[in-house]
Order: sequence, then structure tokens, then C-alpha cells
Amino acid sequence: MEILGATLRVCVEDIETAIPFYERLAGGPALRFERGGVHVAAVGCFLLMSGPPAELEVLRKVAATIAVKDVEEAHRVLTDMGADIIAGPVPTPVGRNLIVRHPDGAIYEYADRRS
Repeated sequence: MEILGATLRVCVEDIETAIPFYERLAGGPALRFERGGVHVAAVGCFLLMSGPPAELEVLRKVAATIAVKDVEEAHRVLTDMGADIIAGPVPTPVGRNLIVRHPDGAIYEYADRRS
């Protein structure tokens, strides 16, 4: 499994106020989408999220998003290594993702950019 990078997950109260700061910090425009009532903006290595408190409570439990070449391969490797698959793989607006609890208890999202 090849890890391509990681994205820092940031829950914000007002995404419209937060986006300009992160666009300037990262030096590029935000890619915006909505998923399950949560507004999301990907800006450089940051993933900003804003929405209902109950949804954000769940999202805050995921430490980071790890980009991989292939979520299916990540699923096989992580399962073989004793990780607990919480959800997925499922399609996303830009590819597929998988939520995994590592043996140490840390929870991560693994995502690829495949259709």
C-alpha cells in the first residue's frame, strides 16, 4: 500500500469565514462539496468541515485523512495487519474512502481519487 500524503481535518463553526484564511495560507482555492449535511472545503493539506453538531462530533474522532493509490488495496493490507474496518470502502465525490481503527485505537480515513 502506497501512502501519498495526509490531510489535516479541521472542524470549523463558520466555513465561509474560515475558507479565505486557509486559501491564503495554502496558496490556492478551496474545492467545496457537501456530504451528509456537512459542508466541506479542501484547501491544500486542510479539510475544513462545518455542519450539525452531531455530525461534527463523529468527524472529530477521525484523526486525519490518508491519501492512498487504491482504497481496495489499503482495505486488504489494513485488515491483514489487524486493523478494524469501521466503514467502507464507499464512493465519495472525488474517489472512494474507508474508515479504519488501528490496533492502537486511532481512527483514520483512507481515501483515493479513483472513480
